[in-house]
Amino acid sequence: MVLPPGPGGAGKRRSVGERESALTGIPRGGIGSLRRRPRARTRPLSAACVGLVGFLALAEAPGAQTPDGKHVYERHCAVCHGLSGDGNGEAAARLRTKPADFTTGRYKLRSTVSGAPPTDEDLLRTLARGVRGTAMVPQAHLGAPEQRVVVAYLKTLSPRFAGPVRPPVPVPTAPGVTPELVARGARLYKASGCPECHGEGGKGDGPSARKGMKDSRDLPIVPADLTRRPLKRGSDTQETWKSIALGLDGTPMPSYADALEPGEIWALAFFLESLVTPDRRHPEDRLLPGEEALGDQIEREHQSRH
Repeated sequence: MVLPPGPGGAGKRRSVGERESALTGIPRGGIGSLRRRPRARTRPLSAACVGLVGFLALAEAPGAQTPDGKHVYERHCAVCHGLSGDGNGEAAARLRTKPADFTTGRYKLRSTVSGAPPTDEDLLRTLARGVRGTAMVPQAHLGAPEQRVVVAYLKTLSPRFAGPVRPPVPVPTAPGVTPELVARGARLYKASGCPECHGEGGKGDGPSARKGMKDSRDLPIVPADLTRRPLKRGSDTQETWKSIALGLDGTPMPSYADALEPGEIWALAFFLESLVTPDRRHPEDRLLPGEEALGDQIEREHQSRH
């Protein structure tokens, strides 16, 4: 996307704290937490996963030994993300959307401002919900103790987590949807340069997409088809607001916190929602065909060998 000049002048970007205030209008010391999100899809447990039930029950029991994060990672995550966390696991070659490189400390799905690492809750949410349209499916077979220790281990793979933890940016209350608000969003879609990547109709076929785009790892990347749901964060319009406001780090999708006011971001999110017809909405609790189904298959194959 082409990022318009922010209020501070062409090309000028504000500090992390200034972007938080611009998004919320709340002083840095008064930022609250995000509202609880609806539970996302789950999948039936495989036979291998069922075998974990007894272990997980013991892990929750008082005095039980805490599982080791490195062991959990190597058993459940390294098949795609690699032993070192660089995204080059044995299954990575089978995937169109390559696994995340944890050594960079850059994550697409965050509740923090652009450029800041995710919170522990962000990482736990990704484990629980997955990343829609990719092989990163919900890790329903991991119990709460395993999820907590593997998140702690992931943070050791990048020095970016050594700094202070940034607070999550709260999503402002959504205004009522009106035809005028949707029309305003349509104007903002064009004025913000969105068609350059996503196309005039939002199908991910803009001029830059046709030329070919790459992410921060120099890997090919395709803009989202905004006429389909779910998007990477899911189908909730609040999640769309966060994608626009916070951006997707490591991809060409920037944060628009410097360019748009919170109410304008809502208008744009509602316009994008208006592009989706019922036949292009996939149920939140069902795996998508393609990469998600393949990710589920890889996970089951891996679990059957361990």
